[in-house]
Amino acid sequence: MKSPIGYIWGVPRKLRQLIKDLKKAGFSKVSGGKGSHQKFTHEKVDGFALLSGASGDDAKPYQEKHVKEKIEESQNED
Repeated sequence: MKSPIGYIWGVPRKLRQLIKDLKKAGFSKVSGGKGSHQKFTHEKVDGFALLSGASGDDAKPYQEKHVKEKIEESQNED
């Protein structure tokens, strides 16, 4: 069973999948992340989405939630 953003229940997604979701939603990677931190911005979103870890690492539940919230925020029409 898949969720709207591609999560298969019970199987952790990889950070590369979250990054792909962000880019598909119109986010751009910007410089400024330290170490393994990656920063993404969107013109309709205040602030930024920040992910830590290597692209092959399993995404943590809080990272999944953060990306989902930022994508939803980018889709709001204000």
